[in-house]
Amino acid sequence: MPAVMPKSPSQTTLASSSSSSSSSPTQSSSQSRLTQISTHIAPMAATAFDASAVPQAPEDPLFGLMAAYRRDTDSNKVDLGIGAYRDNNAKPWILPVVKKADEILRNDPDLNHEYLPIAGLADFTSASQKLVLGGDSPAIKEKRVTSLQTISGTGAVHLGALFLAKFYKTKTERLVLFSDPTWANHFQIFSNVGLQYKTYPYFSKKTKGLDFDGMIGTIRDAPEGSIIVLHACAHNPTGVDPTQDQWKKIAEVIRSKKHFPFFDTAYQGFASGDLARDGWAIRYFVEQGFELCIAQSYAKNFGLYGERAGCFHFVTSPSSDAEETIKRIASQLAILQRSEISNPPAYGARIASTVLNDPKLFAEWEANLREMSGRIKEMRTALRSKLEEMGTPGTWNHITDQIGMFSFTGLTEQQVLKIREDAHVYMTKNGRISMAGLNTHNVEYFAKAVDKVVRETQ
Repeated sequence: MPAVMPKSPSQTTLASSSSSSSSSPTQSSSQSRLTQISTHIAPMAATAFDASAVPQAPEDPLFGLMAAYRRDTDSNKVDLGIGAYRDNNAKPWILPVVKKADEILRNDPDLNHEYLPIAGLADFTSASQKLVLGGDSPAIKEKRVTSLQTISGTGAVHLGALFLAKFYKTKTERLVLFSDPTWANHFQIFSNVGLQYKTYPYFSKKTKGLDFDGMIGTIRDAPEGSIIVLHACAHNPTGVDPTQDQWKKIAEVIRSKKHFPFFDTAYQGFASGDLARDGWAIRYFVEQGFELCIAQSYAKNFGLYGERAGCFHFVTSPSSDAEETIKRIASQLAILQRSEISNPPAYGARIASTVLNDPKLFAEWEANLREMSGRIKEMRTALRSKLEEMGTPGTWNHITDQIGMFSFTGLTEQQVLKIREDAHVYMTKNGRISMAGLNTHNVEYFAKAVDKVVRETQ
């Protein structure tokens, strides 16, 4: 048995020291608790996001208006703010053809929830090309167009703005021009990607029509190579569109200054009930050989507001290397899309694709479009007639001269706020109304409210 060696004095001292310095479990727990309490009592470090760094943002005007309408308990209230189609009973309308497509999809045994490709559903994007450019488009035939499925029209505008911010180089000041007024979201989308913008005259308060001379003059004076954002049809918010001859002149000036056209199309077929007519401006520019891009939405013309189905198209100009150019552009757009959303949502695109690729369903969709646009035209006629019958001060021909979902009434902000207070009619402060919010049950009520406020405030 091995001998046990005695501890040296130093070992004994170390052991004693270790024993005396160690704490019991109860003491350790108490000390930890004290530390926690003192941490909670101590003042927290100041946020890195105080009011000087992150000021309170104003409420979105349109969504604030919607919230105010919902809070209103008056039985006569009228919502003319929301840019969504309503039927004659002021209810959201699911297109009959969309119901059929929905049924087809639900009964498809192969339907799944797998990822779509980065560029989206191929059947959807190819059909979208044909819809917006025309089936016989030279751009499609010459393979100089690329398309990506997007988060509705908003996502398409953003993808295009992001691409241009990164890759579009000019020899002069890089500038985006919007119409005055335009869809309010345009400003935020383009400024978010670092592009500077200005506006060109568009709406004439005097005629309540197009300020064509002002528009042309400003586009002509813009720095060469500017990005010109154009509403393809049913201009939002004014409902004022150029004529085909005016579009030709606009194209001529844009060509002379080597500007880049950026079309935003949210109402094809919804505006006039005629898909070709509403797509005419874009098709003309493409036929003229412009390099351009298009943001396309299916929210309005399919009623797929919440499904966020949209498409972005880039068309390069005809040249011997056009196919190679569009391949390079497509590759960079795919990288941007990947970093933004990875893959677009499938369901809305599948509904639209089912209709766009079936001749019978497509024909039914066209009939649905005519029904929607037709009801809005009837409301325009009814509103104008009632205002003129009452002798409401001013001229009201602009109500029927304008087209699409929206009308710029000409009412001032003061009149808009008063009509909201007195008659519980909700519209944006600039006097824009959604014609789809009018119906046979409330159009006379609205006309009388307009008549009253105009007479009291003129």
